[in-house]
Amino acid sequence: QVQLVESGGGLAQAGGSLTLSCTASGNIFSTDLMGWYRQAPGKQRELVANIFSAALTKYADSVKGRFTISRDNAKGTLHLQMNNLKPEDTAEYFCNVHRGGVSIWGQGTQVTVSS
Repeated sequence: QVQLVESGGGLAQAGGSLTLSCTASGNIFSTDLMGWYRQAPGKQRELVANIFSAALTKYADSVKGRFTISRDNAKGTLHLQMNNLKPEDTAEYFCNVHRGGVSIWGQGTQVTVSS
């Protein structure tokens, strides 16, 4: 079973940048769908972005043009470059791998954006 560990969260000012990383303990396959989700207090977990390949990505409307998702299957890593951060980006961010109908989650990393 793959285990996922997120890193890179923290405190940023509005307009600033953060890069989140997710490292998998096991093999990541090109057929895995990988993604970032976030959950703010009192709200449902929502998709931020996912990636099947460099040519197949999906972004939430709220982050389009500001966030960039990327993956390195050989290294077993997933990244989320977050630019022009807004206070509404404040949330717990979770890494996800979807494989064969099974979702695997990381433990989450907190991102807090101050105005």
